[in-house]
Amino acid sequence: MKHPRLSLPQIWNMSFGFLGIQFGFALQNANASRILQTFGANVEHLSWFWLAAPLTGMIIQPIIGYYSDRTWTRLGRRKPYFLAGAILTSVALVFMPNSGSLSGLIPPMFIGAGMLMIMDASINVAMEPFRALVADLLPSEQRTLGFSIQTFLIGVGAVVASWFPYILANWLGISGTAEAGKVPDNVIFSFYIGAAVLLGTVLWTIFHTQEYPPEIHTRFNHENTTETAEKKGFFNIFQDIIHMPKTMAQLGIVQFFSWFGLFSMWVYTTPAVADRFFGTTDPSSNAFQEAGNWVGVLFGIYNAVAMVFALFLPVIAKYIGRRGTHALALVCGGLGLLSFEIFTDAHMLVWSMIGIGIAWSSILAMPYAILAGAIPASKMGVYMGIFNFFITIPQIINGIFNGFIVEHIYNREAIYALSTAGIFLLIAALSVFFVKDKS
Repeated sequence: MKHPRLSLPQIWNMSFGFLGIQFGFALQNANASRILQTFGANVEHLSWFWLAAPLTGMIIQPIIGYYSDRTWTRLGRRKPYFLAGAILTSVALVFMPNSGSLSGLIPPMFIGAGMLMIMDASINVAMEPFRALVADLLPSEQRTLGFSIQTFLIGVGAVVASWFPYILANWLGISGTAEAGKVPDNVIFSFYIGAAVLLGTVLWTIFHTQEYPPEIHTRFNHENTTETAEKKGFFNIFQDIIHMPKTMAQLGIVQFFSWFGLFSMWVYTTPAVADRFFGTTDPSSNAFQEAGNWVGVLFGIYNAVAMVFALFLPVIAKYIGRRGTHALALVCGGLGLLSFEIFTDAHMLVWSMIGIGIAWSSILAMPYAILAGAIPASKMGVYMGIFNFFITIPQIINGIFNGFIVEHIYNREAIYALSTAGIFLLIAALSVFFVKDKS
């Protein structure tokens, strides 16, 4: 039985929930370091707090993928998982900026770190089934389009979320400053709105997307239902890791260098911009909060670029292939990060964000489009989860060692961590050409 093609509105609806997930993810990326420093974390310790995110993702995503491959309920196959993840993430979004008011015997920065861990774990529960859903419902020739639309919606959510604290403070008059140890109101309200957007968009996908029953899905992918059903047991995950497709292992090298660089960017952009362009390292100062708001704008810009560039990914890939497209995008991102050390005016960083946005667009789409054609459909969920190892492991390594490097080698000048991140993206671009891309 031939896998049916879906219409553009159908592809849009199945990916719409990712807009809300990325809304929450972007709020976390742009504001977590700022919140943790407000609660007393030192710049060289930020990467340790951020370790919570990749550690939980590495554990949760393969498990969610494994069980979602074997789940069928009245709600569907993947939908129960990203609904649960959306609910939990929304709760964490509400509580994280209020960690100071929840503190008793525990310092607020540790409560904030705990909320960061819960938030990222919940995002991972929701995110992996969304990736698998696109691969489940789309034939091979539509997957690049599917992941590109998903990237576009990710960009929409991330742009609005990244700019929200700035908009609330500068356009709507909500306070953008606070006394020492307190999170400004504009950040708190942004997190509240993010929780509502996340839950609402995920519910839209749930009500407007129909998943194929297991027997129909099996026929579309020409698989043996008996063989698939017999393979039970949690430890099959480890067997799948050992026997992962060669293309996945090759993409793993690209992902390692890409996500090592991205992690550095998320952790160190706020302190780097505050120090180099706003002349402060004091998290309680107004200048630091202004730097944090500007970083939110910059992050919104790179996500806006990613949103637009995602629409061109299928066209570019048609002419230079998916590997060439991804390599070109990673070069743009590497140069964007390296330019932080060259520019002298914070407003010039807008140009840096253009390159980073092009890379981010491709990172969210091209590896998954390449991977989807290399793994069996019956294991789409578990392999998408295992593929997350190549995202979380570099972040864990970064989190363990980069704090020491920033403190003792970079002399607490976070700008050098961004330069290193740029070099890593250039290495990732070279690694792409060693990946075998097949349909």
